[in-house]
Amino acid sequence: MSLNMYQASVPVLIRYLKNMSNVLDKAAAYCAARKVEPAVLASYRLAPDMFPLSRQVQIMSDGAKGCGARLAGIEVPSYPDTETNIDELKARIAKTVAFLEGLKPEQFEGSETRDISLKAGPQDLKFKGADYLTGFVLPNFYFHATATYAILRHCGVEIGKRDYLGM
Repeated sequence: MSLNMYQASVPVLIRYLKNMSNVLDKAAAYCAARKVEPAVLASYRLAPDMFPLSRQVQIMSDGAKGCGARLAGIEVPSYPDTETNIDELKARIAKTVAFLEGLKPEQFEGSETRDISLKAGPQDLKFKGADYLTGFVLPNFYFHATATYAILRHCGVEIGKRDYLGM
């Protein structure tokens, strides 16, 4: 049985983007209850050399839309990285989900062997579609989703594993 690239990517990415949006709702409620400016959480980072929450969400979004577009064989949409608060981060997630929801399973036919090329910093990366999804996109996506969760949990937002998993 071959890997269904659409089912292994789009629904999974949408689910976790929505989970992170729900986590950001809890972060907004936390800020409102404690009179904390939401931009404070958006700029928070776990370590000096880590990206802040806003960048973690932007990278999650970029990975998801890039995956969907590359596997579907279409141009990757470009979003400016201008989000500075929770509402703007939620809007970016919603825009990414809407893009992914517009993709059709038939666009992914044969994508497991499609050549995928991209730049990651100074590196030029080349993959076949299945390796791109399973060895690059999903691990990176989950890394940044986990960092988003960890930053908010560290700040005191009352979230748990069920929030991360969407249960």
